[in-house]
Amino acid sequence: MADTKEKTSLRFGLVGAGAIAQAYVEAFKRADNAELAAIADCRQEAAEALAETAGCAAFNSVDAMLAEMNLDAALVCTPPITHPDVCRQLMAAGLHVLCEKPLAITSEAAVGMIAAAAEHGVLFTMASKFRYVPDVAQAKSLVTSGVLGEIVMFENVFTGRVDMTHRWNADPEISGGGVLIDNGTHSVDVTRFFLGELIEIQAMEGRRIQELPVEDTAKMFVHTHGGVMASIDLSWSVSKELPYYIAVYGSAGTLLVGWRESKYRRSGDADWTVFGNGYDKFVAFERQVSNFASAIRGEEPLLVQPEDALASVCVIEAAYRSLARGQWEPVDTEASVA
Repeated sequence: MADTKEKTSLRFGLVGAGAIAQAYVEAFKRADNAELAAIADCRQEAAEALAETAGCAAFNSVDAMLAEMNLDAALVCTPPITHPDVCRQLMAAGLHVLCEKPLAITSEAAVGMIAAAAEHGVLFTMASKFRYVPDVAQAKSLVTSGVLGEIVMFENVFTGRVDMTHRWNADPEISGGGVLIDNGTHSVDVTRFFLGELIEIQAMEGRRIQELPVEDTAKMFVHTHGGVMASIDLSWSVSKELPYYIAVYGSAGTLLVGWRESKYRRSGDADWTVFGNGYDKFVAFERQVSNFASAIRGEEPLLVQPEDALASVCVIEAAYRSLARGQWEPVDTEASVA
């Protein structure tokens, strides 16, 4: 099996050896069509430590990795402020690029990255793990089938107590903001996946508990073209202690996507119908890597298209405008690659 994988899999370089990169190392071990060949990080010791776990080469810069390795693609797991420069460098070397969320801090930067990918003829998109959770995919199919009737409301909750006082995610110069851009990027992508285009948003900040320079608790209300109202709860400082993170309310029933179980119940049903076993981060990451590798080979389409990635950046921009102005803000649906 190992020999077969070595002959048929695409060779990836991973840029950034932080916490999320560790989960990707496990994902590559599971993937049949992709292998991790190298890890690059400006912190030499971090690159070497993770590379030892992965059984691959380690480098202290992207330049060094590109000079010595023959790669097909790269996965970028560096802080958001670095994404444009790192991704462009990899694209210029002819590598297909999968970039962790958020794609960029501004829509202008995101448009430039997508344009650069087209210029160099490589595949490029944003990593958004919840799209690859089997329960989420099944839930979308159920909603599309009409089992819930007409969708009226949608809720997403990503809350949990996490100490962010010494993490780059809470440094606005590096991350672009706080929980809105960090957890909120996942929320926006999942909400669009279920409901389509988001046209208007209002964001509100909760009390800051961790004394951070950015928001650590926030709420977003969103309107869709179809008239659905969506609400999104985000926090690094409180946990709502809910068994589910997505709730879809329709005229004929309710569907819940949960951490340990997913289920739906139609109006009149005595019991819930269970359709999923919950969230497994490593399964989601493996499916994400495999989808990108298959898309490179032309075997299947990308589940998250560059247009989806750009839309997520535009919605988050509108959320921050709303936060600053205290009012509903339209989402710039005209942003596109020139």
